[in-house]
Amino acid sequence: MSTQIRRGVVVAAALALGLGLFASAPSATAAVRHGAAHKLTHATSSNWAGWDNTGGTYTSVSASWVQPTITCAKRETSYASFWIGLDGDGSNSVEQTGSEGDCRHGTPAYYSWYEFYPAYPVNYSNTVRPGDHFSSTVTYSAGRYTLVLSDATQGWSHTTTGSAPSGLNASAEVIAEAPSSNRGVLPLANFGTMSFTNATVNGAALGTVPTPQKITMVGRNYTKAAVSNLTSNTAFSVTWQHA
Repeated sequence: MSTQIRRGVVVAAALALGLGLFASAPSATAAVRHGAAHKLTHATSSNWAGWDNTGGTYTSVSASWVQPTITCAKRETSYASFWIGLDGDGSNSVEQTGSEGDCRHGTPAYYSWYEFYPAYPVNYSNTVRPGDHFSSTVTYSAGRYTLVLSDATQGWSHTTTGSAPSGLNASAEVIAEAPSSNRGVLPLANFGTMSFTNATVNGAALGTVPTPQKITMVGRNYTKAAVSNLTSNTAFSVTWQHA
């Protein structure tokens, strides 16, 4: 691709706190600093949509999803990532892996990747198609992160290990993202509605681990991607609304 895309820390647009406080948005290169993170119940972001947990120490996250079909307008270039990871909300690193659906000058393109942000992402060479069933787990143990991504439809799986010197295990997340480049957050590709299922954090249902937080992706005056409430504490949907 001509654009070097990055995924990474959540960029806050506004943070609505349960105590009625308001935190100003950080710069595009900075991680969100929550302050009273354990009181945070909902947030808006310019690049993330989904659910995460903050306010504790997180050593594992897992989820499943189906790669959605990307709808592209003529000559459109846009991007949409679907992933799980540790860190990124309250820290300056993310250890993450997932799938992607982009529009490249009007043509859909699908692939998968892993990333130890702030290092650049690495793409896997395996085939990815819309409708593929993914499952993934990211774990931390003894200073090492293990990222597992499996495509049951295509019959492949990757296990990648690495370290993250700035990793704090400050959050665990299940996210649809508008990736970024050196120009900032990129246009979000139209993925319709997609769902994450079987989401767990530290071996328990995501919604039962303190503190679950819904993150809605927004632009200046509009919603880019809406997020549903949790079902059975482990499943939710994300719906594209605007690029």
